[in-house]
Amino acid sequence: MLKKILVLDDNEDILEIVHEVLSYAQFEVKSISESDRCMELMEEFSPDLVLLDFRVSGANGGEICRQIKSHPKFNNVPVIIFSAYINHTAEILAYGCDAVINKPFDLFELIDKVNNLIC
Repeated sequence: MLKKILVLDDNEDILEIVHEVLSYAQFEVKSISESDRCMELMEEFSPDLVLLDFRVSGANGGEICRQIKSHPKFNNVPVIIFSAYINHTAEILAYGCDAVINKPFDLFELIDKVNNLIC
């Protein structure tokens, strides 16, 4: 059975690339650009891992991470936050995420971090 990954990013280009790379790496991927649908999709899709953009329109990826980590059903789901704010890694980790990937990112680094957290 394929591991499921939920990806949230409001940059359609990044969303498309990440979706393709993770699909090619044999993951079932659901990609969204609307932050307000994230928890709803968590319920529907039950992902094994979540990738969140830190700055997504209308929301803070760190706060979404905190919601996921405080949810009794999803608190053990690993969360990786993408961030272009390299100097704020410690601040981002304080939201409870399991890893941070700095933008721009290497696709091999992405696959490695995902595999290390769910395989």
